[in-house]
Amino acid sequence: MRIATWNVNSVGARLPRLNEWLELASPDVLCLQETKCAGDAFPGEGAEALGYEIATNGDGRWNGVAILSRVGLDDVSLGFPGQPPYAPPPDEDDPALIGAPPMVEARAVGASCGGVRVWSVYVPNGRSLDSPHYPYKLEWLAALRTALADEVKAHDAFVVTGDFNIAPTDDDVWDPGAFVGSTHVTDAERNALAELRGLGLHDVIPRAMKHDTPYTYWDYRAGMFHKNMGMRIDLFYATQKLAGAVKDAYVDRDARKGKGPSDHAPVVVDVDL
Repeated sequence: MRIATWNVNSVGARLPRLNEWLELASPDVLCLQETKCAGDAFPGEGAEALGYEIATNGDGRWNGVAILSRVGLDDVSLGFPGQPPYAPPPDEDDPALIGAPPMVEARAVGASCGGVRVWSVYVPNGRSLDSPHYPYKLEWLAALRTALADEVKAHDAFVVTGDFNIAPTDDDVWDPGAFVGSTHVTDAERNALAELRGLGLHDVIPRAMKHDTPYTYWDYRAGMFHKNMGMRIDLFYATQKLAGAVKDAYVDRDARKGKGPSDHAPVVVDVDL
């Protein structure tokens, strides 16, 4: 089984590239993040023509996650029990959210696909250490761990994957010194990942296609991709049964090239169950 994850940074903007990649890479299961479309507006005709069923969780503005599967799609869960709502602060930078009531964001979707329980997650960014988004991020991660504890117990073949917006170690960023005082690398965030792994999950680290660094994200700014100034923040956490069956795992760096790419590259994991 080939399972992949990809933050597409707007499925609408990336649709031709997504459909082309589905044909080229031919994943059995693809987890998407930051789809930025309402769940009932997901443009899935091309994927469905290739034999994929689609489960989506989206609110139409930001965030949004999906699972595309051609090996079955059952027991779909939109979000997870205890998922904390996002309460827009007074200085919210999205005018549409100023004064809005707390809301549960579209950041998680789970489904059973061909005997594997799969979760696609888009962890809050955190923005900055003095932002209300940062404690919200930590609260969200703690609630995710609590919710997934029962899932891990119930499914020996289990994976939670997606854009975690955290680099697990200093080796996962191009320059640790450049991130001092920033989110994505703090002890609290990394401890949250460790707590998640403590459920019995293993970090499946992909091989790089270039530079010997399996970065998955490069900012759009001036040449950062070509200079390999990136981060590994798209993660694949699996139970021992799944992690022990991995035959290959790689970052499809080629999908980050060309005109109009996402700022993330897909992570592809092949398992033999």
